Amino acid sequence: MRACCTIAVLGLLCVATAPRAQAQGGATLSSRGVSATAPRRAVTDHEITVGGRHVQYTATVADDIIDGADGKPGAAVVTIAYTRDGIQNATQRPVMFLFNGGPGASSSPLHMSALGPVRRTARGAGDRSSANFGENPDSPIADFDLVFIDPVSTGFSRALPGVDPKQWYDGRRDAIAVGQVIADWLQLHHRGSSPRFLTGESYGTTRVGLILKYCPQLRFDGLILVSGGGREDSGPNAVYVASIASMAAGAYFHDKIDRRGRTVQEVVDQARNFARTRYAAALARGKSLPAPERHRIAEELAAYIGLPAALIEAHRLRISLNIYMFNLLKDQGLRTGLLDVRATSALVTNAAGAIDDPALGVVKPQAHTSAKPTAAALGAVASPAVGQYLRDLLRFPSGDPYIGVNFSANVAWKYDHGADTASLIAARLRQDARVRLLAVSGFYDLAGGDDEWGFVHAGVPAGRLTFLQFAAGHEVYGDDANRARFANALRKFVLQQRN
Repeated sequence: MRACCTIAVLGLLCVATAPRAQAQGGATLSSRGVSATAPRRAVTDHEITVGGRHVQYTATVADDIIDGADGKPGAAVVTIAYTRDGIQNATQRPVMFLFNGGPGASSSPLHMSALGPVRRTARGAGDRSSANFGENPDSPIADFDLVFIDPVSTGFSRALPGVDPKQWYDGRRDAIAVGQVIADWLQLHHRGSSPRFLTGESYGTTRVGLILKYCPQLRFDGLILVSGGGREDSGPNAVYVASIASMAAGAYFHDKIDRRGRTVQEVVDQARNFARTRYAAALARGKSLPAPERHRIAEELAAYIGLPAALIEAHRLRISLNIYMFNLLKDQGLRTGLLDVRATSALVTNAAGAIDDPALGVVKPQAHTSAKPTAAALGAVASPAVGQYLRDLLRFPSGDPYIGVNFSANVAWKYDHGADTASLIAARLRQDARVRLLAVSGFYDLAGGDDEWGFVHAGVPAGRLTFLQFAAGHEVYGDDANRARFANALRKFVLQQRN
């Protein structure tokens, strides 16, 4: 019997009691039931109505056993695949591979909040436990298949017993492992001829670039970068230039600037133009910029981002994210969010900036006497609702906690500092004229910012770049309207590629 995807509330505990899944000081995770000789696999049938179309699909949750550094089986990487039934020639049907970022994050945001056929409704930032499930009317499953990938030590993916997972806490090794999983899935499902698309969010955009670098044998028809990818090596002042539009959006939202009858989009556009022209030119002059000109630029910048011109001048026109977050609402005793500047929390003296981001919802503001929060102290944070969905509805036999965010992996990560995502993507586009790029970001996201600036400077051809910016935070699909817009943008991009 085919199971319906409208699922009743399962009644889990609220996020305040979501378990930390730690072992050995938070450095590793146990792996119950993971075996190199008996990989797990669960296949279930489902149906959904999307855009008036009745779609039957198969959900397959499975281990892919990958080798460790010694060439022996080292870890089980879990994929969650949704493939439409009744396709006469599946080899011509597009398939999209997706992952989130962190590093140390599972694919659950893209999977359960944006594109999967079943959507979980969270109660707020950081809610990983409430189990409100229902059909996702915006899922693109009618038009292309979806394969979500959870890297080692996230989701249900684990190193095999006795194997150190830290070998995958490395940009290069992680990219090679995920690339191998993609190649294995294509071969196993006889989809080598299918149009294929690669989607990464946040650090996942970096992973996209590294997969292109370290897995050159993999061919993709389209690349989708969500909230990142365009900043890494766009010049010494790129981070300051790229942040101004989002800072202006935050100042507009919190009523810290003179709106003068303008919409937030108009303010963002004007701030972006200022940042890329007069502001960028002023920063490029450095110490040679005359004092009167520095003062004039500071006052103009203040009118966009809502900070005092004197503060801006004191920091040589270079406003870091923390300076902005901790000063915009200082008069109200508040700081803004990083992943979504609209979010706020109490401003405390031990604020760290990112890990205690109110938009992330992982750490609550602590007393002034408390130490700064650290990733190592948080360890691996479970997402019980997603785990229950995969176990109970999709029948995947795992006794492990489903890890939504693994801060132990994050703090131990070895970054590939020689790799610039925008440049790697530009190089692939030069090599393969069929490949196109879609970049999506939210202008309330301080961590993402104006990524188009970096892509253009890296040499991505304008005719093969589609850049979209939503009135959203880091999760550009965070509300109903933006989720629909995001899914439609991906659907349009994929179907255009087919033609």
